[in-house]
Amino acid sequence: MADLVQYYGTGRRKTAVARVFLRPGTGEWKVNGKAFDEYFVTEQQRVAAKRTLALVEMAGNFDVVTTVKSGGVAAQADAVKLGVARALIEFNPELRKTLKAEGLLTRDSRMKERKKYGQKGARARFQFSKR
Repeated sequence: MADLVQYYGTGRRKTAVARVFLRPGTGEWKVNGKAFDEYFVTEQQRVAAKRTLALVEMAGNFDVVTTVKSGGVAAQADAVKLGVARALIEFNPELRKTLKAEGLLTRDSRMKERKKYGQKGARARFQFSKR
């Protein structure tokens, strides 16, 4: 039995985590067992997720199988984008320079700020009354 050839990358954005597997194929996408267009509803999410493969012009060379969890759908699309970029580097390290120049290998570290004690939220205070 032949071994399955696949390249793996993990992508994260806010609390979303994407496990991305690139397999040589025809360009088919599966996200959590669903079709790509069924999972990512808006055009903006689809463009964000497919941006990496479109940049290196390998969209038709790989089947992409991803598992995403947590966060919102927009953050999940960005997590998939980073995961695909990391998997592509595992496939061909020479693509690193191109992807790095476009900022596709940078993890977006912006997170939700935690709620503080004695306050209503991260920055919002309880209403103050003098009398």
